[in-house]
Amino acid sequence: MPQGDLSNRDIPISGAEYRAVQASPEFQELRSRLRRFVFPMSALFLVWYAAYVILGAFAHDFMAIKVWGDINVGLLIGLGQFVSTFVITALYVHFANRELDPRAEAIRTGLEGRAA
Repeated sequence: MPQGDLSNRDIPISGAEYRAVQASPEFQELRSRLRRFVFPMSALFLVWYAAYVILGAFAHDFMAIKVWGDINVGLLIGLGQFVSTFVITALYVHFANRELDPRAEAIRTGLEGRAA
């Protein structure tokens, strides 16, 4: 049996045990940390994306400003959308590895210890 694989256990973990973990302070802290990262980052990205769409719809002259050659402001902001997506992804991976994964592993270890 692979380590950490709760689905293939000889002794199944009951729903009551899962509910107890869900109600635990450790799980609540894990959930809180996740939300404190995800909600602000999502809001920031949505504002950034909405600004791009609004500028594209209503600020044609601004978006058409040539920066160099045929490259204009609209194209640079559009490419910035891709860059920001990769940056947010990298930030989340770093955050999850540092903050979430160790806490989730501790919760899982505790749950497996109770079920063993």
